[in-house]
Amino acid sequence: MTSTGTTDRMTRLLALVPYLTARPEGVALAEAARDFGVTERQLRSDLELLWMCGLPGYGPGDLIDLAFEGDRVRVTFPAGMARPLRLTTDEAVALVVALKTLLELPGLAEREAVSRALAKVSATAGHAVERVTPVAVSVDARDEALAVVREGLERKRALHLHYYVPTRDERTERTVDPMRLLLVDGRGYLEAWCRRAEGVRLFRLDRVDDVVVLDEPAAPPPQAHERDVDNGIYQPDPRSPAVRLRLSRSARWVADYYPVDSVTAVDDPPGGLAVTVRTEDLSWARRLVASLGGEASVEEPAALAAQVAADARAALARYGGEPAG
Repeated sequence: MTSTGTTDRMTRLLALVPYLTARPEGVALAEAARDFGVTERQLRSDLELLWMCGLPGYGPGDLIDLAFEGDRVRVTFPAGMARPLRLTTDEAVALVVALKTLLELPGLAEREAVSRALAKVSATAGHAVERVTPVAVSVDARDEALAVVREGLERKRALHLHYYVPTRDERTERTVDPMRLLLVDGRGYLEAWCRRAEGVRLFRLDRVDDVVVLDEPAAPPPQAHERDVDNGIYQPDPRSPAVRLRLSRSARWVADYYPVDSVTAVDDPPGGLAVTVRTEDLSWARRLVASLGGEASVEEPAALAAQVAADARAALARYGGEPAG
């Protein structure tokens, strides 16, 4: 384990006991792993290590004790580690800068919650944050599109926009009912009910070619719910078609980069993976496999595998090579 990994784990172990103590009824392992940003397997390993930590003497009644009940865990003896960790001055100042900057972003949905958090952290940090000012943030969007979208949100009016869809390499025209603006991974998004698709969609602002505010009011239907983007923008519908891919060792990154339903280690190819992804656009999977240059193959669905094989034969023919068997 690297020194960075050791430091991260020590910090996590110190925070785990107060975290569990604050939840006397216990917490699901999957939820705790998500809160700490680790896998469930790593969390179990951390909890097993906590069993060997405690007060001097290190005998019965001295060590931290945990109780597992199905997929839930709770702490039964914290060994004096019940008090939550406190922020250092540097950590508090950094958090205040981030919160003040967040308040400057357009279309912030949880402004009141951010303001409350800022007040609490500022009170904890004391005089160290008196001179803190927000930093300049560049939203990855065209200024004019952002301004029009903000106007539509503020006036609660529908928007008509021209939008580029990279997966199909086409520009579309649609009317939407805006719901909120988001900033995820440094990119601006409009979340809106798309009347053309009859569903909630996220539109990247730098892909909006043109947008105008309409006279008609925005009216998202009752089934239009804001998406949870805590785990990223791309979250496939579980009802979407499943695509099973076999990846070589050099293409294993696909399983980390894209949300996958399942991952299985395979011996053929050596060090490879079999993964299942879901997508409404099978042409996306077709292009993904083609871009990997033979480091991936399609196992299911059969029709997609046949298309990919045909693409490969056509490419070979254009270069004067012999088609693969």
